[in-house]
Amino acid sequence: MLRISQYLRALSGQAPAPRTSPPGSNRPPVVIWNLLRRCNLTCKHCYATSADSVFRDELDTPAALTVIDDLHDAGVKVLIFSGGEPLMREDLFVLSAYARAKGFFVALSTNGTLIDEQNIARISAAQFDYVGISIDGLEATHDAFRQLKGSFARSMHAIRLCRERGIRVGLRTTLTQENHTQLPQLLALMREYDVQKFYLSHLNYSGRGKRSRQLDAQRQMSRDAMTLIFERAWEDIQQGHGTDFVSGNNDADAILLLQWAASRLPAHYPHLENMLRAWGGNASGSGIANIDNTGEVHPDTYWWQHSVGNVRHTPFRTLWLDQPDALLSRLREHPRAVGGRCAQCRWLPICNGNTRTRAWAEGDLWGQDPGCHLSDEEIGVQPSPLIPCTTD
Repeated sequence: MLRISQYLRALSGQAPAPRTSPPGSNRPPVVIWNLLRRCNLTCKHCYATSADSVFRDELDTPAALTVIDDLHDAGVKVLIFSGGEPLMREDLFVLSAYARAKGFFVALSTNGTLIDEQNIARISAAQFDYVGISIDGLEATHDAFRQLKGSFARSMHAIRLCRERGIRVGLRTTLTQENHTQLPQLLALMREYDVQKFYLSHLNYSGRGKRSRQLDAQRQMSRDAMTLIFERAWEDIQQGHGTDFVSGNNDADAILLLQWAASRLPAHYPHLENMLRAWGGNASGSGIANIDNTGEVHPDTYWWQHSVGNVRHTPFRTLWLDQPDALLSRLREHPRAVGGRCAQCRWLPICNGNTRTRAWAEGDLWGQDPGCHLSDEEIGVQPSPLIPCTTD
């Protein structure tokens, strides 16, 4: 995840540089936990391939409480409850209260359609540090993508209810060919509903998202979207707004941010480059971890095809820190040993090879990331020499 506003605030002198761990280090990660796989929606980009049905062998309440203890012992500080739809899990508030009592930063990742007047008081009382609600376009686009008519209106109503209760809310959008032209209007909704955070996610080829990759925003669409985000983030900082803009699932965004700074804030370019090198790019398998609904641990939420072990049988600390498997060890190399354009890229120490699951979807886990939106010239790849054509 690229914390755009944090870096720009540091350049403006309004905040210190973001704290980072050495790239590729073996450290307690942010944990995204899919508490259940059941969901009331069947979104086209769902990495968990969720559906409105009961999935077997999910962790029960006692097992989940034990996992929270294990995460605390491993030094984890940030815990994000996700799904499926986490509000469909009956013990959600038991688990969140237990995690808060342990001192975790606890966030809720939801589609928002189940937040209403009947449960908003309970959600407020749970004191989530952050509630992220997904909005993937304006009404018709969102409803089609989420495959439920009326889901946009219900999710926006949820945002309004949360803000009326003083809950910090983030609006999350996955950029696609179908919604990229609507980004200005989505940012306007952020203003209208007093949303504090905007998370722009690039499409990752996992779960149903793998089947929907033909919807992925093309290179120029992604670049235009990021430029708009940079401009809006800087505008908010200059006007004293406390908003937070981030992007995810395309670490090449950091290079676009550098290019933007070279044009708009050239005196700050060296400082920004140093901060981004300290950040180190893609953190799957090091700074990010995922626990799925059955207790399997993955390098991140898009890696369900590979498990490093199960927290039912082995403490999280053992799986992640003490005895990491071979894939985790290789993901923690910095910069990673990757091929194709990525191997030749002069920005590899910043990007770290971008998202490996997209490369995997193309057939080579350590090959180039097909989602990179940088040109050969920008990354320093030399063009192939032309073979002279001669005639006798």
